[in-house]
Amino acid sequence: MGNRRRAPERGRTKPAVIGGVVAVVVGGAGLGGYALYGGGGASADAGSSAGAKPVKTGPLSAAEVSSTATAFLTAWQSGDVRKAAAATNDTRAAAALLTGYGREARIKDVTLTADTASTADTVKKRSGGTGGSRDTVPFSVKGTVAYKNLSEPLAYESELTVVRREEDGKPLVDWHAAVVHPELEDGDRLVTGEAGTPPVKALDRDGGELTAAGYPSLGTVLDGLREKYGKKAGGKAGVELRVVRAGSGDGADSEDGKGSKTAERIKAAGGKNPDKTLLELSEGTPGTVRTTLSPALQAAAEKQVAAKPRASAVVVKPSTGEILAVANSGHGFNTAFQGSLAPGSTMKIVTASLLIEKGLASTNKEHPCPKYSTYGGWKFQNDDKFEIKDGTFKASFARSCNTAFISQAKKLSDDDLTKQAQQVFGLGLDNWAIGVPTFDGSVPVQSQAQMAASLIGQGGVRMNPLNMASVVATAKTGTFRQPYLVPPAVDDRTLATAPRSLSAGTRAQLKELLQYTAAAGTAAEAMAGLGPDFGAKTGSAEVDNQKKPNGWFTAWKGDLAAAGVVQQGGHGGEAAGPIVAALLKAGS
Repeated sequence: MGNRRRAPERGRTKPAVIGGVVAVVVGGAGLGGYALYGGGGASADAGSSAGAKPVKTGPLSAAEVSSTATAFLTAWQSGDVRKAAAATNDTRAAAALLTGYGREARIKDVTLTADTASTADTVKKRSGGTGGSRDTVPFSVKGTVAYKNLSEPLAYESELTVVRREEDGKPLVDWHAAVVHPELEDGDRLVTGEAGTPPVKALDRDGGELTAAGYPSLGTVLDGLREKYGKKAGGKAGVELRVVRAGSGDGADSEDGKGSKTAERIKAAGGKNPDKTLLELSEGTPGTVRTTLSPALQAAAEKQVAAKPRASAVVVKPSTGEILAVANSGHGFNTAFQGSLAPGSTMKIVTASLLIEKGLASTNKEHPCPKYSTYGGWKFQNDDKFEIKDGTFKASFARSCNTAFISQAKKLSDDDLTKQAQQVFGLGLDNWAIGVPTFDGSVPVQSQAQMAASLIGQGGVRMNPLNMASVVATAKTGTFRQPYLVPPAVDDRTLATAPRSLSAGTRAQLKELLQYTAAAGTAAEAMAGLGPDFGAKTGSAEVDNQKKPNGWFTAWKGDLAAAGVVQQGGHGGEAAGPIVAALLKAGS
């Protein structure tokens, strides 16, 4: 067959191996060889009652191992499930798994061959002929997996162990699912059929193909696109043989196609192993999904984050919400979309809009920035304990003065910041639909010191670069536009909206704050040469047990907005600032 190929590396460790239900080879170098080991079966229990059937004890003889293994393997391959199961010490589990081979695994033309040489070694290694009452028999399996008009050969090695049943001394196969296939765990089964989700071919905004080889950061993004759009993009699922884990669902021809994905999430949470592909009979035909990613900006983002450990960045288009780039220097977890980190002083964008709307701050009016400010029993301070005497709110914002915000906590309600984040910036409602999984920010209602800490992006506030790129985009345009990776027209999904926009006056003041910070504040060094249509905010988020804070930076230039974080990177302007500035420059 021209389309035969082995399973991808994600799902196999060696060529697929299956047992089946048709024919056994015995005699010669096969199972018949056991009789040559001799053996001395255990004698009857000397203490048994006269007239009672004696119960054998002690080590198994070679003859017992041979006859038990022969009975089981012969019955299994001849299709006599009842007889094969009766040769084990768990007839119910054995019968269930063996019955499934013809119906679910679609195996035929099976040949089982015992490895008598290895078994001889096992027998010889018994200490003084009394090494216990169990013996292992290796065997090989060859067969064919057939599904509709597709077929693939299979070969694998397995083994069974013969034990003596305590109550009557009868030798039986010690039943575990791994007897039939070494990748099986008890409760698992083998299934052949169409994969739950067809593959997809993801395209950038210009029609070029996006691959993990070309853009390493996109591995998890491409997985997410397949999971969501595999069945909607016009592709055809491939056919595969795989291990379906206990409790993970059918996995083949399933309604939602989430068997394997669910198992992976279970494992990540400390549960069982994920489902495992053993053999692909056909790859399937991928459907096509066009994304909003810019190939030039994506390449630039990959390059920028690769230069620093634990760096993540996102670029969006403020006028539309289109995501133009997403990258992480670690190619496993997608921190850029799914991270949940304290955003530090970048959160002051949201807080500043709140204070301006409530009349508690105004760009060019005097605003307090003392060395310390106490609220809820906590004493807050500025970086290096600086203070600004007789300064304006604009000066405090540009210098990232913590106490300028903490000092206003007593004039706010516990839920004011939460409402501002949700109603204006679209955060924390878990309703973004960008095309792949995301964490949509969290600004919980808090009180006392924790509420004050939230005003400066600490406490319980959690964000990621996607969230903060959206925040600065909203500040620039005045209206929240939910970021998206796949145009909503592809699947007619509804994008999230915010109940209200910034007032014209608040928007103008917020833009002025951000522009001044980019020109003369903590973001000036990174943003040099990118003005005048620009704005930025730096942030440093303290994290317990970290020597350095997480460094944040978010900014806009023209119709581009970007955000980045470097975990344990230090000050945001120095750690994440160059990454964000380089992306804004690349997209200009």
